[in-house]
Amino acid sequence: MLSSVQTGLTGAPPPAWLFRGMGGGGSDDLYDRADGFLRRRDAGKLRVVNFIGLTGPAGIWGLAGTNSMMLAASEINRRGGILGREIEPVFYDAGGDIDDIAQTAREIIAQGEADIIMGSHISAVRVALRKAIGGRVPYIYTPVYEGGERTPGVMAIGETPRDQSRPAIRWLAERKKAKRWYLIGSDYVWPWLAHKATKKYIAEAGGQVVGEEFVAMGEHDHSAAIDRIRAAKPDVVAISLIGTDSIVFNRAFAEHGLASKMLRLAGAMDETLLLGIGASNSENLYCSSGYFIDRGSAANDAFRGQYEAMFGRCSPPPGSVAQSNYEGLRFLEAVASKAGSVGVRPLLHAASRSRYHGARGEIVMTAGRAKMPIYLAEADGLDFKLIETF
Repeated sequence: MLSSVQTGLTGAPPPAWLFRGMGGGGSDDLYDRADGFLRRRDAGKLRVVNFIGLTGPAGIWGLAGTNSMMLAASEINRRGGILGREIEPVFYDAGGDIDDIAQTAREIIAQGEADIIMGSHISAVRVALRKAIGGRVPYIYTPVYEGGERTPGVMAIGETPRDQSRPAIRWLAERKKAKRWYLIGSDYVWPWLAHKATKKYIAEAGGQVVGEEFVAMGEHDHSAAIDRIRAAKPDVVAISLIGTDSIVFNRAFAEHGLASKMLRLAGAMDETLLLGIGASNSENLYCSSGYFIDRGSAANDAFRGQYEAMFGRCSPPPGSVAQSNYEGLRFLEAVASKAGSVGVRPLLHAASRSRYHGARGEIVMTAGRAKMPIYLAEADGLDFKLIETF
């Protein structure tokens, strides 16, 4: 079974033990090892178990993601918690073997060690976890994903291709005269289904797909793929590679001299990845998202100020994926208040039509789907310049 980490929230930075290695362990790992002793769960608190990528390609967002969740928990706890119960966050690494992650979830639930499951991880883990959880406790999935999640007990609040990719494809077709598209993504469920939707939107915009491929996660040599892209001569390369895999590809893409010759439209892209890609490799790189760190608004200014105050100016930037962990708890707070319960059925009923407020401002849930403004941005050195709102 995977190890867990948990913390109390006093407004202080996270303790060092929060991010120790996620190695194997026994049943004692369900208890807090802070301060050199084991503390059993306090049933009076609301334990929210977050399966979050701390290792693997998505691990690049892990620290900012845990920070974001801890900030939300701290804020909510100062208001009296959720239905009078203080939030107790616990983090499990979701970047390792998927079968091990699913087994950990089964053991946690069997032993009554979770009131709520949250997830900020790849969709392949979500598919395994929703089976392992089996609707026994509510499961909130926070990041951008492929859409279509209707599993009983699962509440997905992230952007989907219909809202995120469709208008960006139309904009590039109209403004940049893009007609020829090449699709490249990681080899798992989000890119598979995102590409299916993307092909439809490209056809609607009068374009054609001139190539498509899926790349094993963790691949570091993209030279063959880049040769195929060069030969296909697309106007746009649509990229659905995850985390550090996207960084490695985008660096190689530019180093092979393609950045000045064709556009890139990247999904699951944020400021953290842009820092890794580098200013010299970001020419003609576009991204559409429901959240950018530098978007000016009262809600985002408040979030950023509180984040910096709690974790410091040199803390990792909370981009879209990381920030979604903050909104996951804000969503839970709103729907639990509406439902008057944290049970699966009451929460699902309340979540089907609800509103909550986070760093992106007000988000409206309709028929279980989150509706929010989507922004198209172009990389400008190490920052994103917002150029359109959909």
